[in-house]
Amino acid sequence: MRAVVLADTHVRASGSTRLPDAVFDALERADVVLHAGDVVAPEVLDELARYAPVHAVLGNNDIELTRLLPETRVVDLDGVRVGMIHDSGARAGRAGRMHRRFPDADVVVFGHSHQPMNERGVDGQLLFNPGSPTQRRMAPTRTYGVLEARAGRLTRAEIVDL
Repeated sequence: MRAVVLADTHVRASGSTRLPDAVFDALERADVVLHAGDVVAPEVLDELARYAPVHAVLGNNDIELTRLLPETRVVDLDGVRVGMIHDSGARAGRAGRMHRRFPDADVVVFGHSHQPMNERGVDGQLLFNPGSPTQRRMAPTRTYGVLEARAGRLTRAEIVDL
């Protein structure tokens, strides 16, 4: 199962910002889309859902989505449990905090900082922030993520530079 992982897209209905073509190319090969918040416009979820089922969580800028999206969720990717949250808090103590929040998750996907992260935490739990495909802020490039799972095993976890 292949998941395209997004966060902090900040796409507005006005069209002033849009997802890069490379993201749409990746979505063509996705079995599922995970969005770790700051979608901003509900229409973005509809657009993503044209490619694959979408699992998203509420970001701090998702004012129009407060009744539609949960703050956290756990999804199953072919036997790999993925916890999702927008803001994982400060870097210091993050691994322990996410392990306490999602004790049974193999992977925790989060966003908010726009800083890509692909690191092991407590008990080997993967902490995965795909960065942002539209606003790099302090990151060297704009990015998105790909997770692949097969039969209960994570086979790929990659941050893709745009």
